Amino acid sequence: MEQDYLRRIVLRERDVDGGLAPELISQTARLALRHGYHVVLEGILVSHRYGAMISALRRDHQGDTHVFYLDVTLEETLRRHTLRPQASEFTAEDMRGWYLHRDLLGLPGEMVIPQRSSLDETVLLIERAAALAVLSPVGS
Repeated sequence: MEQDYLRRIVLRERDVDGGLAPELISQTARLALRHGYHVVLEGILVSHRYGAMISALRRDHQGDTHVFYLDVTLEETLRRHTLRPQASEFTAEDMRGWYLHRDLLGLPGEMVIPQRSSLDETVLLIERAAALAVLSPVGS
């Protein structure tokens, strides 16, 4: 689930305090989970806006839940943005206003993915986290 898609396209909403995006994301994720889907939520999920919602989703979900934070500098974020199809949809100046350094959620088990991690290394880290959860008994 892309936070940007649900917020910008479906709701046509800026990422502001008091917006509907956290509630829409929560309800969409819960619907998918209730019907047996795996959910991957991605986006710039600012902790003071999305933290409580993500904590509640994690608490209420009966299955495995993982939280990853991509720890990338503003300069690297801007560089990577130029490679995206959405590069023309917002400016570097817009992104400077959104960027919060190490805006971790502070949830137990939250994994920080360092900037130096390649795409392959990052995928492997996520796969290993999921595999370990499958191998671990519930409640351990």
